[in-house]
Amino acid sequence: MESETLEFRGINISHLKQYFIELGGQPSKENDNRFIGDGWYGEILSEGEVMFTPVFKVNTVIILFTAENKDDLKSLLKNYRYKTTRVGG
Repeated sequence: MESETLEFRGINISHLKQYFIELGGQPSKENDNRFIGDGWYGEILSEGEVMFTPVFKVNTVIILFTAENKDDLKSLLKNYRYKTTRVGG
């Protein structure tokens, strides 16, 4: 098994959960922060806030991605990152 942990900032945790479902994952019956897909799983480990100034703060979410092999993990990360891409304007 191959694993990687990533941090996401400024994205609502409910959206991050929905992205796992959109990628074919199903919520675990034991842990609603874990999503199981075909040959992979993702787990939301923690949620917090980062304060840049006394007024400006952003949520932060740590997610563990695990897949059966390196290629599957690379594909999972690519697809998940695509969902979390935000373009400024």
